[in-house]
Amino acid sequence: MTTSRPILLSDRHLARIAPAQGPLHDPRWRMLEDTDLDRLADELTRGRPRPIPIFAYGSLIWNPGFAVGARRRATAIGWHRSFSISLDHFRGSPDRPGLMLALARGGQCEGLVLDIAQGTEVQSLRDILRRELVAHELAGNACWITVQTEEGRQEALTFYADPVGTLTARLTVEEQARRLARAAGAAGSGAEYLLRTARGLAEHGIHDDYIWTLQQHVAQEIDTAVDECFIAPARRTD
Repeated sequence: MTTSRPILLSDRHLARIAPAQGPLHDPRWRMLEDTDLDRLADELTRGRPRPIPIFAYGSLIWNPGFAVGARRRATAIGWHRSFSISLDHFRGSPDRPGLMLALARGGQCEGLVLDIAQGTEVQSLRDILRRELVAHELAGNACWITVQTEEGRQEALTFYADPVGTLTARLTVEEQARRLARAAGAAGSGAEYLLRTARGLAEHGIHDDYIWTLQQHVAQEIDTAVDECFIAPARRTD
């Protein structure tokens, strides 16, 4: 469903969230090297059509980080967005844990299919897998799913559909909003990630009721926050 409802979360809200120190990655992880990434890329794409399609539903929409040859609207069949991965690093920290977006089973999810530009497969797959999977412990979080586009149904590669090897949290939307409003770490705040995702979807005419409702709750949470060690008072404009 597409709608013109405004995004309530804003840069003004983000400016009120105090920064936080924390690890960029879990220090226990064994990081993937180029040889690991190339082997994993070969396993994932062997026998698959070219150009290689990537289904983007979160940060890959607004920051793909690889050479994109073409993009088109797509709907993941049998999946929906869910802030379900618990973070104590990256956009979270031990004292202010965050949440990362994943796909959960059921429903549908509108996003984009991004085709890897032909001729850039080796470097682009390295870039995608290094960013999305990071470490050996997370290497199982890439899979092919069925998506519907104007061209019909096809398979596309995506990440964190039913995440494995990572801590997950089943929270209500209100609980997710409370956490995201306060979460911050080495890579920034959880609210910033949510806002950039909402804006990225809106730029492509995509509306997700869950994301819209969540950003509304996060904006309200920041507006009414009383724990000012994490969220600064709103500046007066009069």
